[in-house]
Amino acid sequence: MKLTKTFLASSALAVAAGGAMADGHMANEMTLVSWGGAYQVSQVKAYVEPYLAMHPEVTVIWDESSAEAVAKLRAMNEAGNVTWDLVDVVASDSMRLCDEGLAEELDHNAVLAAAPDGTSASDDFGNLLVSDCFVPQIVYSTTFGYRTDLVGETAPTSVCSIFDLEAYPGKRALQKRPIDNMEWALYCDGVAKEDIYDVLGTDEGVAQALAKLDTIKDQVVWWTAGAETPQLLADGEVVFGSTYNGRLFSAIAEQNQPIGMLWDMQSFDLDGWIVPAGLPEDRKARVMDFLAFATDTQRLADQAAYISYGPARASSAPLVGKHAELGIEMAPHMPTDPANAGNVHTYDYEWWADNRDDLDAKFQAWLVK
Repeated sequence: MKLTKTFLASSALAVAAGGAMADGHMANEMTLVSWGGAYQVSQVKAYVEPYLAMHPEVTVIWDESSAEAVAKLRAMNEAGNVTWDLVDVVASDSMRLCDEGLAEELDHNAVLAAAPDGTSASDDFGNLLVSDCFVPQIVYSTTFGYRTDLVGETAPTSVCSIFDLEAYPGKRALQKRPIDNMEWALYCDGVAKEDIYDVLGTDEGVAQALAKLDTIKDQVVWWTAGAETPQLLADGEVVFGSTYNGRLFSAIAEQNQPIGMLWDMQSFDLDGWIVPAGLPEDRKARVMDFLAFATDTQRLADQAAYISYGPARASSAPLVGKHAELGIEMAPHMPTDPANAGNVHTYDYEWWADNRDDLDAKFQAWLVK
């Protein structure tokens, strides 16, 4: 489901500010930053609408700029005008923002809800708390969808099929960034999974990855928003396309598109919230109130009823049930399901946090060659 202005207006996100505040020190308005598309719909349904039902005095404004969060927060900080209140980012970006002092460090046990059995937030989230500034929401993967009617009689089973233009001719959609593309390129050029980051950490390794991508470069449609690949696949403009597994689930299960899932070498990642540093106290108080609600056990389990991403809390997993509208069990559609996780790429958050700016520059220079 595409998140349109009409949907936003009808989903209670445009509740007019006004009326007496129940708690005078909290701001009446929040700007939340996310990714748009089916994922943002799941956030709206699982915890924004329930929060607004309890707090009708609050207005929520959405910005769909999460892909540019680091650059935009740097610019806002430089200008001394941070207009965002809560920002959804991937784990490695949270580390960069934390290291640069652009995100608030949080005492997770103090600001987040404990699990229903009393388990502390830090124990419930466990090793998914990869940064002092990060509150994880979901485990997701970046993987490939393909048009079932455009791949011939032999459906692809390997991620390296994207480099096989002879067996699978046609356009491919890849995200316009080095992350994942560089790892897949090296893997499909013979580098063992456990050696990928050691190789990518050298100039020769970067050149090797880009050379492999060169073999399909003229057949690539580059995307920046997660909703683009499902649309490109639905329109038959590409044969393969990388995107987030939940976007593909939406296209397949909700829209009945002729799309198959290629789970091989799916790239596990985390997504969650950061609070921009230096917010005025009234805005920060509202954000912290919302953050505790939106990341509690029930809300993260509820989100899995709308999209096939695994909740980041251990206590939420047993509560994952059926899709809210389709009535199908959601567990088999999660990237963490054993049937889908036979060959997984484990994303190295710290490596990318340390090397992202350098690889971005090299990747962008390659793109324009």
